[in-house]
Amino acid sequence: MRVTLLSYTKDAEKLCSSAARSCYSSKGADELMERWNEEKMEGWLGTPLSSGHYSVLEHASYTFSVEGVSRAMTHQLVRHRIASYSQQSQRYVSMDHSQYIMPPSVAEDKEAAEKFKKMMDSVWECYDFLTSRNVPAEDARYVLPNACSTNITVTMNARELLHFLELRTCRRAQWEIREVAEEMLRLVRDVSPYIFHNAGPSCISKGHCQEGKMSCKNPRTELMPSSSE
Repeated sequence: MRVTLLSYTKDAEKLCSSAARSCYSSKGADELMERWNEEKMEGWLGTPLSSGHYSVLEHASYTFSVEGVSRAMTHQLVRHRIASYSQQSQRYVSMDHSQYIMPPSVAEDKEAAEKFKKMMDSVWECYDFLTSRNVPAEDARYVLPNACSTNITVTMNARELLHFLELRTCRRAQWEIREVAEEMLRLVRDVSPYIFHNAGPSCISKGHCQEGKMSCKNPRTELMPSSSE
């Protein structure tokens, strides 16, 4: 698995602060940006956010490259609809003996891992047979499993990214998407520390678990470190 922050809104906190302040000022965001400094952050951005006015964060966006993850993981990822995705095609990219993701719970059991590998070898054999019979790749891929490795490019605005992180850094999130979410959090905290200073599962961002009866009963008490820590 590899997560890379490809691009992000430069001066995102300055931009969002000025946009928020412009709602309560006779001056436009352009002039406010010129007057902005970090000392104004709490009043200009913190106050609106504490009141639940998260729309001001939609002016900032972050784009990630997520590589070497399973299709099982990306099926969960794309359910976050307020985002843009560009995923590796199984129609135009050959899946001949493609890599696959083996869950740790399988890998740590020797017998289970051997059976898993045997099944994957059988899948590739079938895929190769179908394509050798001139079955189009778009049809041969029907035999491919969720374990297939894939790459995807993801863009989210800051507001949606906070929501994504709240759900997917939770201990109850599936292990693979949780690892991706935690790495995303480390990366964005490096470039927008104020916006994401309290990001994470609801036990951190809200101070209490929102999972109800489904709670893991083991809330996080500390934020994940940034990638530089």
